[in-house]
Amino acid sequence: MGTVFSFDVRGGEPDAVRAALAEAVAELHVVDAVFSTYREDSQISRLARGLVTVEECDPQVAEVLELCAEAERLSDGWFSPRYAGALDPTGIVKGWSVERAAERLVGAGATGVSVNGGGDVQMFGVPGPHRPWRVGVSDPLRPGGLAAVVSAAGADRLAVATSGSAERGTHIMDPRTGHSAVTDLVAVTVVGPRITWADAWATAAFAMGSRQALAWLESLPDTEALLITAGDEVRWTGGLADRLG
Repeated sequence: MGTVFSFDVRGGEPDAVRAALAEAVAELHVVDAVFSTYREDSQISRLARGLVTVEECDPQVAEVLELCAEAERLSDGWFSPRYAGALDPTGIVKGWSVERAAERLVGAGATGVSVNGGGDVQMFGVPGPHRPWRVGVSDPLRPGGLAAVVSAAGADRLAVATSGSAERGTHIMDPRTGHSAVTDLVAVTVVGPRITWADAWATAAFAMGSRQALAWLESLPDTEALLITAGDEVRWTGGLADRLG
């Protein structure tokens, strides 16, 4: 997927956890082969060119496209499974694959799991007694610094996803225009139970701009967010403070 995935796994029966980890990594490679928009022979690329139908693709393709349609609906079109006019469900695929990998390890008996896919993190359980998972949020305007630290204390599962322009430049599209999003934001970090949705909501919110995004994120259940503008203004949802520490 053009990025680095890392796993931090605690507890469970070692052989079972190792086997699940190997399966999770293998599945990520399968997902990359099916959904990569950089591979002309991937199923998603062939689907975009009209060479195959959804029914002829791996069932995962239909599942992801259904998630994309739901994200598009819930974001009033600000999330889109298209990029520059072509089918591109990347905005869902990475978070969805991270979440599936983490769930596989939990299912194998791990008591603490943190899977990080390119900075988008899904956490389950705890890393140790009386120790919650914690995720540092990079400061987009001060390289090497942290804008916040998110704590999973008290949550059985928590996800943190960030979209922005600081590291990858302008890469998020405005679905209404088909061009790069013109926004006052440099980063949006979304916190919620599932990385599939946190990742999608961060992308949609970035395209919206700070004012509309903050109001929309406040309306979503079990969702908190931190927004940073190019003018170094920091805005956040009402319940975010409970997740910092």
